[in-house]
Amino acid sequence: MMFRNPILHCRDCGAKVSYRLPDDGDTKLRAICTDCHTVHYENPLNVVGTVPFWGPDGEQVLLCLRKIEPRKGKWTLPAGFMELGETTAQGAHRETVEEAGAQIELGELFTLMNVARVGQVHLYYRARLLSADFNPGYETIEARLFTEEQIPWEEIAFRTVRETLERYFADRRCGQFAFHTVDID
Repeated sequence: MMFRNPILHCRDCGAKVSYRLPDDGDTKLRAICTDCHTVHYENPLNVVGTVPFWGPDGEQVLLCLRKIEPRKGKWTLPAGFMELGETTAQGAHRETVEEAGAQIELGELFTLMNVARVGQVHLYYRARLLSADFNPGYETIEARLFTEEQIPWEEIAFRTVRETLERYFADRRCGQFAFHTVDID
């Protein structure tokens, strides 16, 4: 079992936890309080974002140059961790505004990528840009439009972004967008 940062103390009473199998027949090691016996579950984090496109045929996409680690100085789609109390669509919209300062009309879910080795699920929506004016936030050095040929492929920050962009442009060439699920090793 993978632990990002193992739980050390019970969130309910503060006592130490121990990783063991619960008594209820569960088959996974769980952080269980040694005092009040609360079982603490650790689940994947959701990363939500968009593929913002511009032009009559969506020939350009918006990328952000990262100002923060990880992968500072690399290009990415606007995306980030989903917050509690929001839907995946709301989170994707919020991240696009925060990182790129872009005004969008959110479209359909485009890619869902399981990145099990780091405990994440990445979800990208297609999003039509309503303007080519951007006002990047504090996490972004620059937000810029690229055609497929202009994308700095060797400077893409994350494999999930590369995979999403490759599928976007392949679907665009076919004239029909599909929903894609991908498992990233």
